Amino acid sequence: MKKLIILSFITFAISSCKNNNENNNENKKSTGEETQSIIEKESTSSLETGCYSYNDGKSIINFEITEIGNQINGNLTYELDEKDSNKGTFTGNISNDKLFGIFTFESEGIESSREVAFMIKHNLLIEGYGELNESGNAFKDKKTIKYVSKMPLKKTDCNK
Repeated sequence: MKKLIILSFITFAISSCKNNNENNNENKKSTGEETQSIIEKESTSSLETGCYSYNDGKSIINFEITEIGNQINGNLTYELDEKDSNKGTFTGNISNDKLFGIFTFESEGIESSREVAFMIKHNLLIEGYGELNESGNAFKDKKTIKYVSKMPLKKTDCNK
């Protein structure tokens, strides 16, 4: 009889441990999936078609995103205080919540192009600056770009 009670107790204990381990594994899986889902939601770019702009009364930057797909297309205008205005088109791609592209513009009747970069953060586009190549039209190393612009572009109504 003692053997039967001890055997039952051991079986119960082993069964309880196994259930605890399965529950812990399920909790870990569930937590892992939830964490992954949260990470994916946070890292998913919030770029939308429409207008993004900056205007402090002296300098104006307008960026209208017209197409989001395999490529990001839009129209970009810089009217910076005491500088020539630049108006043109943007074609680029998103990589890790960073928007990289080529800005082709006309300034004083001459067509030029240069690489531009923006960090996508909520409903803002924050322009990045970094060391340029010898021609001055592309970044030397995209990993060293600093996104510290004091002129963040905010999502706005395009009719303004």
